[in-house]
Amino acid sequence: ECFRRMFLEKYFPESVRHAKEAEFMRLHQGGMTISEYAMKFEHLARFYSQGISEA
Repeated sequence: ECFRRMFLEKYFPESVRHAKEAEFMRLHQGGMTISEYAMKFEHLARFYSQGISEA
């Protein structure tokens, strides 16, 4: 987790991280298949700083 945080801080500007977090928070399946939605969720979840607990 420490490496991930340091990597994101160095290579992703804060504005980009905030934009990705906002996109994650607005994410809904809509017309995407479950597979497409899951891929998008996993991609955006990497940028969400609050962390996600597994159910």
